[in-house]
Amino acid sequence: MEKALIAMSGGVDSSVAAALMQEKGYDCIGITMKLYDSETGQACRSRTCCTLEDVEDARQVASTLSMPFYVLNFKDDFQKKVILPFVETYENGGTPNPCIRCNRFMKHDKLYQRAEELSCSYIVTGHYARIEKDESSGRYLLKKAKDEKKDQSYVLYFLSQEQLAHTLFPLGEYSSKEEVREIADKYGFINSDKPDSQDICFVTNGDYGDFLEKFRGKPYPSGDFVDENGKKLGEHRGTVRYTIGQRKGLGLSLKKPMYVSGKNIEKNQVILSDKEGIYFEGLLANDFNWISLPPTEDMAVEAKTRYNGKAVPAIVSVRENGDVFLRFPEKERAVTKGQAVVLYDGDLVLGGGTIVEGYKKL
Repeated sequence: MEKALIAMSGGVDSSVAAALMQEKGYDCIGITMKLYDSETGQACRSRTCCTLEDVEDARQVASTLSMPFYVLNFKDDFQKKVILPFVETYENGGTPNPCIRCNRFMKHDKLYQRAEELSCSYIVTGHYARIEKDESSGRYLLKKAKDEKKDQSYVLYFLSQEQLAHTLFPLGEYSSKEEVREIADKYGFINSDKPDSQDICFVTNGDYGDFLEKFRGKPYPSGDFVDENGKKLGEHRGTVRYTIGQRKGLGLSLKKPMYVSGKNIEKNQVILSDKEGIYFEGLLANDFNWISLPPTEDMAVEAKTRYNGKAVPAIVSVRENGDVFLRFPEKERAVTKGQAVVLYDGDLVLGGGTIVEGYKKL
């Protein structure tokens, strides 16, 4: 009997993934990762994950399934690999996606190592995505979930061929979240109607600026809002509190709607413009992982530049150093440094990387 390590967050998705693996005859071990001390700070809201309540929910589901269950302490690694880069990206003028780094360095790195130690053939998570093997090429493919509204392939672009070969996403074949909840209800899971987590787990009050200042132990200096010509429009509360495309929450009374279109970190300025100023003709990305083989010449693709964005047409070219340049035939809104760009061919994930620069004019 093959063994599978189930990453259990305490949510309904990973719980149902565990049940489905048992139904398929796998010998399952449940693992919950302890990533940070939620009990020492403000109480986490129900829209986050990784709380003490989540750990107990996972433990109870594992007990219902008569499955061995362990809690692993990865707090130091989480601090180094997720929280610190989150802070540094904001300080350098970007907007990070810590969930991608958590999936990459915690679930699919640390847990992958632990699975090997426990002689598990597979890591299993509750992500909505699909893995298939292309028999003609021998390569593993990552594809969108059947339920495109729940698809999470965007946060999984980093998976290597080795990881894809030893990872299973049982929920990827389901057409709706309602089906998944029905399975949880059938098993009598305590979390069958638990809301989905949507907020960053370690930002307990939802205010990124407050978290950053608490982490660093100091406030970020205020500075000038300026227009694209450098004219002062008002005072901001620290560059880390703003992101490209933002219109609300600026605290300004202006004659017309204006949006955050850039930052000048050296001058401690947040640049505002009209709506046209937040549209980009291209971008550069690094740390790129190709799941399919990289193209040898310019290629038409679809690109997503943020998790909740739509995939839009783009032309991709690969530079000699491995960086990826994208050109948008129709300008793309709010291309943001620090976010991921993920390339698709229909429902097939070609690869992805981190945006290092957006270009308004090419």
